[in-house]
Amino acid sequence: MTDHPGHQDPPDAAATGATAHDSDAQDSAAQDSAAHGSDAADARAFRELLRGLRVWDVELPSFDPATAPDEPLPLFRQWLREAAEAGVPEPHTMTLATADASGDPSVRTLMLHDADERGWHFASHRGSRKGRELAVRPRAALGFYWAGVGRQVRVRGSVTAAGPEESAADLHRRSTGALAAGLVGRQSEVLGSAEELARASDAAWERARREPEAPVPSWTLYVLRAEEVEFFQGDAQRRHIRLNYRYEGGRWVQELLWP
Repeated sequence: MTDHPGHQDPPDAAATGATAHDSDAQDSAAQDSAAHGSDAADARAFRELLRGLRVWDVELPSFDPATAPDEPLPLFRQWLREAAEAGVPEPHTMTLATADASGDPSVRTLMLHDADERGWHFASHRGSRKGRELAVRPRAALGFYWAGVGRQVRVRGSVTAAGPEESAADLHRRSTGALAAGLVGRQSEVLGSAEELARASDAAWERARREPEAPVPSWTLYVLRAEEVEFFQGDAQRRHIRLNYRYEGGRWVQELLWP
């Protein structure tokens, strides 16, 4: 016959050396371990996602640098047009890199407004972060990337601010939404709440519809005068073509770069 144990008191904590603090510490360690395991799994999944993403899984156009024009502007216009015709969304969007007085860089995405003999045009409020940085360091770099055709263009040079009349004309050539955004202003300032933005935006839209020529004194057109322009054509076998233009001695010099 087997004896069945009756009620037993829990083991004495002092006798076993266990304390409430030890138990809490063990629970905390277990939680930390579980969290670490979850973080590690997320990190592995993220790396696998990156490795699994396809690059240029399309037929890419050819580019013979020997046929390139003597200056970069015609080729840039041709490439942007071909990107648009290939269905690349928003081919006129670009990244703009600037730096503050201490040299710390910042980058953002915005739209190209024009590209002509003067340079590459974009606009913003003078009081925005990019406006403040360009005021102290009037140099910048632009980057265009058109994944659908495996192409990118990099532009670097000095930046000048256009006058108030040309800046106003630039804004008023754009959409009602662009004017409304300009009227809201306060770009890059700290926002108190989404409700505050909604009220300011509603008022700005109302005024933009009522006054299509409403002035926005802080709106500034900037022109980047290129000193260097690089054209990159991707290749599925990684034999990328890089054609670089440098402005030297009053003329453009071409050179090929290793990929």
